[in-house]
Amino acid sequence: MKRELPDELMFIKNAKAEQKKSSADMTGKICIITGATSGVGLEAAKRLAKGGAHIVMVCRNTKKAEDISTEIKAAYHVPVDVVIADFSRLEDVRRAAGEILDRYAKIDVLINNAGMHSTSPLYTEEGYELVFCVDHLASFLLTNLLLDRLKESAPARIIDVNSEGHRFNGLDPDDLSWRRRHYTGLRGYGAAKTAQLLTVWEFADLLEGSGVTINAIHPGDVRTNVGSNNGPLYKWFLHHVTWHFLKDPVIAGEAIYYLAADPEMNGVSGRFFHLTIEEKPAPHARDRKMGKRIWELSRQMAGIIN
Repeated sequence: MKRELPDELMFIKNAKAEQKKSSADMTGKICIITGATSGVGLEAAKRLAKGGAHIVMVCRNTKKAEDISTEIKAAYHVPVDVVIADFSRLEDVRRAAGEILDRYAKIDVLINNAGMHSTSPLYTEEGYELVFCVDHLASFLLTNLLLDRLKESAPARIIDVNSEGHRFNGLDPDDLSWRRRHYTGLRGYGAAKTAQLLTVWEFADLLEGSGVTINAIHPGDVRTNVGSNNGPLYKWFLHHVTWHFLKDPVIAGEAIYYLAADPEMNGVSGRFFHLTIEEKPAPHARDRKMGKRIWELSRQMAGIIN
């Protein structure tokens, strides 16, 4: 008798499974993608452009974003716009959200993809641990600021690019900025991704019946530039060792397209997917009591007062 893997190890099986693909048409759909200049975000932008979507890239690097915008427009003949924002600065997120609301009367898809990894604790101007800010707080704030427009545009979809890295945990609501604990890159990353997942469930409850759905995705074990801000030894190991065991991020673009476009995803909300296969997150990321606490703390940290 073949034994099934325990929930905690299903990601091993799911990583090898055949993934779903979608041929749904996205012509004219306005899709906002953060962190769209490389890796997962870039592949998602290209795949959505191939499907006919109007792409809005929210990026930090102006020249890189404009170059990629030009390439995507030339390849797929769709509108591609650029909004500049540094997700380490929550004021930038607010400004970017205001620009988006001014420019677009509707939002069909919001893909929160911007993220980073650091091997040592770094801090934002506001005193927040950098990974927690970029990987969780910024997307949490952006989603909140765009929520009414998404509801007005329903049916609409929100996709948070999360990670199996949430299983490293590290989340302590009494020390979100790692001032009292020893910081490690894996646990710092795990804390941010756990916080993001916990708030996905809260968003899903809040949006129930609105026509707006929200789901989280692990984009596969793919080659990205996450962590390229770290030192030369880390970068050398990443590009010369780790990358040899990782897959082409094209698979992540296909998976995100499925979640963003396919009719099978109509009304599906509050789920975690390993690429296109639904998966149960780690128990600590399903703690709804903790989720409500992180929700309130995130609102306070992001300066959301209404």
